[in-house]
Amino acid sequence: MAASEENPHVGRFRRKYGGDEGLRREIAALFEVLSAALGPEKVVLRAGKLGTLKQMRSASIPDRLLALQRLVFEDPTIERVPAKPQYRKIIGEIEDALADVVAQRNVEENLERKINAKMLVRHHEYLRDLKLEALREEAGPETPATQRKLDDLNALDNRKLNTAALDVLRPRTLAEIVGQESAIRALLAKLASPYPQHVILYGPPGVGKTTVARLALELAKARAHAPFAAEAPFIEASGTTLRYDHRETTNPLLGSVHDPIYQGSRREFAEGGIPEPKLGLVTRAHGGVLFIDEIGEMDPTMQTKLLKVLEDKRVTFESSYYDEHDPGVPAYVKKLFSDGAPADFILIGATTRDPDAIDAAIRSRCAAVYFEPLTQAQVIRIVEEAAERLGTKVAKSVPALIASYTIEGRKAVQILADAHGHSLFRARSKTRAVTVRDEDVIDVVQAGRLAQHTLARARRGKESGKMHGLGVMHYVGSIIEIEAAAFPAREAHKGAVRFNDTAGSMSRDSVFNATAVVRALAGIDPADYDLHVNVVGGGNIDGPSAGLAFFLALYSALTKLPLPQDVAVTGEVSIAGNVRAIGGVVEKLYAARQAGMRAIVIPKENAREIEATPEGIVVIPVGTVAEALVACGLRVPLVPATRARKSAR
Repeated sequence: MAASEENPHVGRFRRKYGGDEGLRREIAALFEVLSAALGPEKVVLRAGKLGTLKQMRSASIPDRLLALQRLVFEDPTIERVPAKPQYRKIIGEIEDALADVVAQRNVEENLERKINAKMLVRHHEYLRDLKLEALREEAGPETPATQRKLDDLNALDNRKLNTAALDVLRPRTLAEIVGQESAIRALLAKLASPYPQHVILYGPPGVGKTTVARLALELAKARAHAPFAAEAPFIEASGTTLRYDHRETTNPLLGSVHDPIYQGSRREFAEGGIPEPKLGLVTRAHGGVLFIDEIGEMDPTMQTKLLKVLEDKRVTFESSYYDEHDPGVPAYVKKLFSDGAPADFILIGATTRDPDAIDAAIRSRCAAVYFEPLTQAQVIRIVEEAAERLGTKVAKSVPALIASYTIEGRKAVQILADAHGHSLFRARSKTRAVTVRDEDVIDVVQAGRLAQHTLARARRGKESGKMHGLGVMHYVGSIIEIEAAAFPAREAHKGAVRFNDTAGSMSRDSVFNATAVVRALAGIDPADYDLHVNVVGGGNIDGPSAGLAFFLALYSALTKLPLPQDVAVTGEVSIAGNVRAIGGVVEKLYAARQAGMRAIVIPKENAREIEATPEGIVVIPVGTVAEALVACGLRVPLVPATRARKSAR
């Protein structure tokens, strides 16, 4: 610093204390500033580390300046003792460096104060949260409002009605299942085995398929050679509700993955972006039975995916959100994504539809068990046994009356339960010891708009142009009334055939086949007549099995030969006059028995399907329409060759 620019206070200091004394005081002041900035202990430690304790405690100005240089610049290599002309320059450099140290110290102190203040605030917040959490743990999450709602729920739980009637009337053992002895044996043979098989139960509704499947598993658990454990589950699902979601956001059957963003995973998963696998029914059924009612109604894509699980015995999960290297993923989630979920179970499906409604690959892996339609006598027995379980008496005619309105066991006991309610209302008594009468059943029938299941009944006697055919739908047979009328054509050889279109195109083809056979067999040219064929009550006949009934009705109408009205027929008729095999012959046999038919005419090719004939009905197998005419008590015409040739022109 120039003499002209020198601080006047410094000049007065130097004049008062002299040059060396002022320098000593200046150096001492610099030491004090350094000590204040770093702390006395730290200054001594630094001096010892730099090997300058001796110079720092020396009375010599050059030594103290050297010590100050080493301490401020933290440089032990400074060894040259400064000369007097350099004192001012060195002191200026030390002052600049000390100013930086003091400024840094002040900044650090300010930051430390702010940090300490914030830490204190955070500490108080943390303590407050701990106190609140402790209070919540002690008092729980309940408030007066939530406690009132809990009390309301508990009150609702304690308020119970009696057990549902169908629960009381449901069979408790396999011995209580009526009319399905053969199906039960077949199912047990496939389930209670060291090597159980997947099974599909076919049959009409309300005959006990679900109950038999559940009870069969319980019986299989008791067999030592069966692989089912005592805790083996029976998981029940409905095929009508199992639909495939192409977005794969949900799949109750197989399971799905909930992504952490759009599907609302648990909080700890959503915050970490971790997908959450949801297990499906196939995993819940692991080690037991998965029962799918109405499996024929399942979505085709879902059936295909179920087939994959049956093959692999595991369900795999995938998600674009899953990162196997993420340390925040729980171990069970990693295991599900890497190994999948176990799904080793026995599938039991039940359906009222034809086998074609089920995926062919699934059918090929499942054994088939067919449940029989119930006869009227069996429905009567079901009603009588249900009345015993219900603890009520029934009039002698009530079981037969109920059986006339349904061929389903479940529907029969439901009608009985409703009629029991009517009887209790009629008695206006607190006791349950009442008798169900016919008028109670009629009240149920009228309120439910029920109709008798078999409107067409066998009749004694014969009629021309009328024949009973047989149909089947959903494993339930039915009687089809067919009538035909023949009138001379208004114009020669220009006769027409009229047929109700609601019966379907296949039935129309059967009528045309029948006219061709009549022409060939009886030598009567249908073109000389206006023919009218009617299916009483309409309805679509899905199949050619009414062909034989059409032929007999047309033949009777054209020849005026009456047909017996207590015989039902079924079979496809070829234009060569052969009676070909059809489906559902067992169900049709039961339908004929329900309608009170004396006999049923079936194709010879179907005869081997009938193991036991219901009591009170005769089964007559035929191979040609001529044999069918004989079975119905008609003579077979002998057509002269010349007449046959004229008819063929």
